[in-house]
Amino acid sequence: MTSSELWSRETADRYDAEEAELSSAAFLGPTLDFLAELAGDGRALEFAIGTGRVGVPLRERGVPVVGVELSEHMAAVLRRKVDEDTLPVAIGDMATTVVPGEFTLVYLVYNTITNLLTQDEQVECFRNAARHLAPGGRFVIELGVPPLRFLPPGQVAVPFDVSDRHIGFDTFDLVEQVLVSHHLTRDGDDGRYRRGNSRHRYAWPAELDLMARIAGLELERRVADWDGTPFAQDSAKHISVWRKPTA
Repeated sequence: MTSSELWSRETADRYDAEEAELSSAAFLGPTLDFLAELAGDGRALEFAIGTGRVGVPLRERGVPVVGVELSEHMAAVLRRKVDEDTLPVAIGDMATTVVPGEFTLVYLVYNTITNLLTQDEQVECFRNAARHLAPGGRFVIELGVPPLRFLPPGQVAVPFDVSDRHIGFDTFDLVEQVLVSHHLTRDGDDGRYRRGNSRHRYAWPAELDLMARIAGLELERRVADWDGTPFAQDSAKHISVWRKPTA
C-alpha cells in the first residue's frame, strides 16, 4: 500500500456530480482525441481510473481500456456504468499494481500522480508505467505547475477557486514539497458549507523528466493543454508524454 489517501464512499458517490463540467463531451473531447491518437490500435491503461470520467468515454471511442484504482468505492461507481468484461479494473495502487499484457498507452490525468506523497513512490509509478508499456509505447501525465510564484514572502496559501458554491485554496509546505488542497463546498441552499481537504506531493516538470529517465523513458512532447498549446513559462499545467524506446 502506498501513502495515497483513500476516497470514501460518500466522496465517491458525489464525485461525478461535483465534476460534471469536467465530464462533459465538450470538455473531454480534446483529452480523448489526444489519448486515442497515442493509443493507436493498442490498449490503454489508466492509473487511478476513479469513476471512469476519462476511461469510459475513451473505451466508447474504441480504445480497449484497463484501469487501476486504489479506492473500491470509486471503482464501484465506475462499475455502475460499464461491466468488468468491457473495462477491467484492478484494485490497487498505481505504483506497484501489475495487470496482464502490454499497452501502447499508460496515462494519469487530473494531477493524480500527486496522490503519491513521496518521491520514491512517484518514481515507482514511472517504473510501473514502463513495466506495462510495449516498446514504443507512451506514458502521459496531466499535472499542474506548482503556483509558487504567487507566494509572497511569509504567505503559504494560494486560492484556486472562489465562487458562490465553492472556495478552494492550497497551502504549501515548501520543505516537504507537499500541498494541502482545501475545499469549502456549499451543501444545498441553506447556507451551510461542507469542508474537505487532501494532501498532495507536487513535482516540477524537470523532476518528472528525471523520474522518467530512471524508469528508462524518454521525453517526447510537453504541451500546456490537451489542445496542444505550446508549453511556456506562464503555463498553469502541462501534458507530458514520455516514450519507451524500441531498442
